[in-house]
Amino acid sequence: MKNLLFVLFFAVSVSYVGAQVKYQTITSSKLGEDRQLKIQLPQGYNKDQGDYPLIIVLDADYMFEAVAGNVSYFTYWEDMPPAVVVGVNQLNKRYDDCMYSEQNSLPIDSGAAFYEFIGLELIPFIEKSFKTGSFKAIIGHSESANFINYYLLKPQPLFQSYVAISPDLAPNMLDYLPEALRKVPSKTFYYLANTDNDTETIKSMTDALNSDISGIENDQLEYNFNNFKEVSHYSVPTNAIPVALEKMFKIYQPISKKEYKEVILELETSPVVYLQEKYQEISSVLGIEKPILINDFKAIAAAIEKKEAYEYYEELGKMARKSYPETLLGGYYIGRFYEETGETKRAMRTYQSAYTLDEIAGITKDEVMDRADLIKADFGYN
Repeated sequence: MKNLLFVLFFAVSVSYVGAQVKYQTITSSKLGEDRQLKIQLPQGYNKDQGDYPLIIVLDADYMFEAVAGNVSYFTYWEDMPPAVVVGVNQLNKRYDDCMYSEQNSLPIDSGAAFYEFIGLELIPFIEKSFKTGSFKAIIGHSESANFINYYLLKPQPLFQSYVAISPDLAPNMLDYLPEALRKVPSKTFYYLANTDNDTETIKSMTDALNSDISGIENDQLEYNFNNFKEVSHYSVPTNAIPVALEKMFKIYQPISKKEYKEVILELETSPVVYLQEKYQEISSVLGIEKPILINDFKAIAAAIEKKEAYEYYEELGKMARKSYPETLLGGYYIGRFYEETGETKRAMRTYQSAYTLDEIAGITKDEVMDRADLIKADFGYN
């Protein structure tokens, strides 16, 4: 349903309300020419606050708006972090930019120059001009979707995420790419898509590639594939891009009802540790220090209540105090810990001390005082 909404609201998302779009020219010694860039900065972009993921879009003369609009849409709903989107125009240059050798399928001549342009000129230029972080993604379609794979053949791949939409694969890529993905040394996202209406060559080669990648056992590889029905080779990006972004930034998204029911409630270990690890992964993989969402605290608290695992409230309360020190949240959770583990007097004192703090997440001052008063009445405390 969520993916359907992305398609339905695509016309709205491409307006990328509030985002800053720049058109810039970069002079390339590798290409021996100027190349036009389309650059979208996120709403509220501030070079002095945090690092932004970088998304490079090839074939930007027609792909940029599709990516930029969806990025704005996902960011609005906090399903992905604000990101810098950079499109490289390839109008009338696509064949030259993506040229590879018939002998070994590797970039040659103008293709090799374009390969070096991306890695040695474009990325440094963007990193110098804007506040980008460690997480970098690249997106291509058809010939450029084949081209992005060359960056995976490096011992230390340049990008952490690759979106290959209906790639027109070089012959040897069927051997090169699965071998490279078996060896990726750090967390790597790879998304592949095709359509039943691709040419027979593209369809058969991408199906074969999917079969090979699906069999790879590497904990560092996060792989997803989609085959889209009844869409053309040229319209498949509008279907694939929102799905790819959703998969790419899944870890960043708030805890969903599905995650709560199917994962958190089934845990045999601490749900608080699960929450800690979720945000540690956001930091290590995406290079972003994301504050723990109120929604996520509430999900873990709900699981503690449902499973009556009240011993986990203490650590959750400490986390909440650190994240939201001016609010009732931490004191309420720690009060629940004391109350349910038999330390009723400490629970009463904790609730009473929390009264001076700000209300949050539906936890009110009246509620904590009612809890304190009920304990006082039941146990006759002063």
